[in-house]
Amino acid sequence: MRDLMGMMKQAQAMQEKMAALQGELDTVEVSGASGGGAVRVTMTAKGQVKGVQLDPTLLNPDEREILEDLIVAAMNDARGKAEQVAAERMGELTKGLPLPPGLKLF
Repeated sequence: MRDLMGMMKQAQAMQEKMAALQGELDTVEVSGASGGGAVRVTMTAKGQVKGVQLDPTLLNPDEREILEDLIVAAMNDARGKAEQVAAERMGELTKGLPLPPGLKLF
């Protein structure tokens, strides 16, 4: 019975740490870039876009489609980095727990 109580306390502590981590991921920012840095996107580790910076040389009306593609590429780059940061932080939190491989907790 003691083991069960201990497991319940561990689960509750894990839940509290998970909630704190989720809040922290709202404040962690990552940047993605494309076009050799001509387009930059900043977002939180939870995927909320915070800003887009464009090199002024890209603002040519004849190259609108290229600019649109670069923005998408930069956003995808930032999103990949955000997911990596979130996974690393979650890995730190769940280190040592017997979780099945591939289980996503966020």
